[in-house]
Amino acid sequence: MANPFSPETGILLVTIGENPPDRLDKALAREVPEEAALSRSRLMKLIAEGAVALDGVAVTDPKTKVAEGQVFAVTLGEAAETDTLAEDIPLSVVWEDDDLIVIDKPVGMVVHPAPGSYTGTLVNALLHHCGDTLSGVGGEKRPGIVHRIDKDTSGLLVVAKSDRAHHGLAAQFEAHTVTRHYIALVHGRPDAADPRLRGIKGVSFESAGIVKIATQLARHKTDRQRQAVLFHGGRHAVTRVRILEDFGQPPVASLVECWLETGRTHQIRVHMAHAGHGLIGDQTYGGKRKVAAKAAGAAAAEAALSFPRQALHAASLGFEHPVTGEELMFEAPLPPDMQALLDVLRAAQPHV
Repeated sequence: MANPFSPETGILLVTIGENPPDRLDKALAREVPEEAALSRSRLMKLIAEGAVALDGVAVTDPKTKVAEGQVFAVTLGEAAETDTLAEDIPLSVVWEDDDLIVIDKPVGMVVHPAPGSYTGTLVNALLHHCGDTLSGVGGEKRPGIVHRIDKDTSGLLVVAKSDRAHHGLAAQFEAHTVTRHYIALVHGRPDAADPRLRGIKGVSFESAGIVKIATQLARHKTDRQRQAVLFHGGRHAVTRVRILEDFGQPPVASLVECWLETGRTHQIRVHMAHAGHGLIGDQTYGGKRKVAAKAAGAAAAEAALSFPRQALHAASLGFEHPVTGEELMFEAPLPPDMQALLDVLRAAQPHV
């Protein structure tokens, strides 16, 4: 069988198979070869641009009925240059190949350009770092952002450099098969034996002392910069928490591991605050809570009080390579500021 794609013309021929879906965009999404790496959203954009034709006539309505045996010509063309500025910003690259790049994002870096942050972002840095190796995501030469971490959260992010990798990664995140573990320093001790914790709606307990927090999350009604816990409406969110170490007599702070079943905006920060164990340094969700000097020592109390951001780090990231199928797992050590805070908390512990 002849190759349905012509590199000379940039045209992909797509033949509709038997029992096709009831509309063009769905049918094309089903029939395009996997190696073409064309998502349904990309196909809808191509349809709207008049880049999909039947018998030489452009078809611009994605709801168009199709029939078995029809052959649609999809003009792909070259990926367009993005208008986002490429900036020479140093990056901590953990791993990279032709399709993916894994970054250990520093504190203070915004992931994606947005109002108020059009420069200095991870995307600006990646455009410079990757250069001509970006083969196009969604029709533009740009990195494919499939997940984000907050500006003041450090740690691991995987970014797609090609359309085929972008689609494969997005599918894994949607299916919740990506492993994401975070390290956090929180107020108090989220202990499954705590009767107060057992009385909080949405909180349950699993074996090995794991705390499970399951709620809905949505944008706060009055403060658009915050997320809020709901139990009706919003989006389903599940976080699991395990204590690694605690500090103070009695414990007034803990080092915990959190892992995500879902990945919603501010999820760990909101869930830990809902459970009554907000992150140290979190000005948005942590309130004015302090680490008690009497329990943890004056140095530890002052270090926690002056910590300038939420003490949260994306420490490990695991997924299947969307092109090769290889199972990949990456780890990133704590950044210097969190390590310094942890050292002070440990130093204040009584020696037995």
